[in-house]
Amino acid sequence: MKVHTKETRDKLTPRIALEILKEGNERFVKNLKANRNLLEQVNATRDGQWPFATILSCIDSRTGAELVFDQGLGDIFSVRIAGNIVNTDILGSMEFACKIAGSKLIVVLGHTKCGAVKGACDHVEMGNLTELLAKLQPAVYQEKETTKERSSKNGIFVENVATINVKRNVLNIIERSFILEQMVENGEIGVVGAMYNIETGKVDFYDDVMYIRDDKNPEFSVAALRH
Repeated sequence: MKVHTKETRDKLTPRIALEILKEGNERFVKNLKANRNLLEQVNATRDGQWPFATILSCIDSRTGAELVFDQGLGDIFSVRIAGNIVNTDILGSMEFACKIAGSKLIVVLGHTKCGAVKGACDHVEMGNLTELLAKLQPAVYQEKETTKERSSKNGIFVENVATINVKRNVLNIIERSFILEQMVENGEIGVVGAMYNIETGKVDFYDDVMYIRDDKNPEFSVAALRH
């Protein structure tokens, strides 16, 4: 499988980029890797890169985006931070990835049994980790289904918080970056949320936070998110 050129990448729509990731994850789950010559891809990308998607995921060692979506060198921008949280530096990186480098899709990828989410559920405070986990606390407080054992000992509570965190960060990206907001509004990029299951390898995309304006969703408007 060849790397993307500027011409092939620019022909992609956000929806097609999403389908490429879905197909890649299906191959991963079935243990059917696309045929790639990685050394050839090293040579092919030495003068430039044309990633079609940007993946914000956790630093968890089991969630490498290139592996999970069966992509090669130069295919995706991989942004990794504990708890797949959003901050100013990450937003700036995404603005570069999409506005400057031409990425078509942003995916906020959470994962099951997330250690950072567990830490937030337990209100852990430790050095610089305290500030990072504080960014997960709104998802903890937003979870209203659990009335007992609101800690990492309750697996259902942890997964509920992880889901809320992904969906909150999809909206955070659009609400906190005027550049990305306008690109979504104009149909230039899409922003979606997803969850990776560390037991099965499967990625499930959340339809209720899939913000792509195209023929399948022509009525989508960023303004509607604010109501």
